[in-house]
Amino acid sequence: MKKDFLYEGKAKILYQTEQPDRVVAYFKDDATGFDGTKRGKIVDKGVVNASVSAALFKTLEGHGIATHFIERISDRELLFEKLDIILVEVIVRNVAAGSICKRLGLERGQKFEPPLVEFFYKNDELHDPLIRDDHVLLLGLATKNEIEHLKKQALKVNHVLCEVFDKVGITLVDFKLEFGRTKDGTVLLGDEICPDTCRLWDKESGKVLDKDRFRFDMGEVESAYQEVLQRIGVLG
Repeated sequence: MKKDFLYEGKAKILYQTEQPDRVVAYFKDDATGFDGTKRGKIVDKGVVNASVSAALFKTLEGHGIATHFIERISDRELLFEKLDIILVEVIVRNVAAGSICKRLGLERGQKFEPPLVEFFYKNDELHDPLIRDDHVLLLGLATKNEIEHLKKQALKVNHVLCEVFDKVGITLVDFKLEFGRTKDGTVLLGDEICPDTCRLWDKESGKVLDKDRFRFDMGEVESAYQEVLQRIGVLG
């Protein structure tokens, strides 16, 4: 099914298929942290992330949230609808962790009610800075209607995912979403949803089950990823 190489990112390689509106994403084991200054590999990360992403995209589709996911075609490959990615990373935060604690002096673990939605400019050279709605408009990244759509969809995704993870004993601390436009301008949820893009803590012990284990040399990285996969698998 794969045809031509399109793009290689930090976590995936994209290939154009024979159909112009479809791409194959190959999930790699490569891992990066801190703006790419830390690099390594997590054994079978690509398999876990492809599996978890496929399961969560299917769940979201079942709740009426339109995504670019079409089907899983191998242990590391997903078939996606081709998108023109909107250069806005949408972060949803349920609990304080990571950069927001340093930025605002918040205590790690503080709960946000309601959840907080933030926008970051997807630009490696500028280190993905935090931006406001007005900046999104100024940069021409999205329209006013699209901005509102991103926020509403992000909160819908959060509601569904919080329920999914809660059922398997995991707190969804925060996560990153990316959206893109199809050739007819329809905005769909894109990219991936997995331990690379979510902060996940065990509800009872507080054990970290995501890429922070790699970022901060906490050890047991592979087993944490596998644990997320096994717990999500229980739902299927």
